[in-house]
Amino acid sequence: MLSLISASKAQLKIAENIRARRLSMELTQEGLAERSGVPLATLRKFEQKGAISLESFLKLLMVVGEVEELLNILKPSKPTFNSIDDVLKDTDNVSRKRGWKK
Repeated sequence: MLSLISASKAQLKIAENIRARRLSMELTQEGLAERSGVPLATLRKFEQKGAISLESFLKLLMVVGEVEELLNILKPSKPTFNSIDDVLKDTDNVSRKRGWKK
């Protein structure tokens, strides 16, 4: 699926959402930093610019209770079948997927 939002805008939107979640939990930046183990400076930079490592982002999500939702969103989609014929048609089209060699 094609997205019309840039990566930097997506980062800022994610940061805004985490900040809103933090505020709804009545946590200060210091409180979230302490609970998550993410340095306060890193949290401040994230909320201002959206820049953060994946590990620190996941730590923040654990505290605000959103890790499971993220994992569910990232699950690969499975085709839905209505009959055994649909299943058989799908297995006929299976192709092996490999990475490119450099």
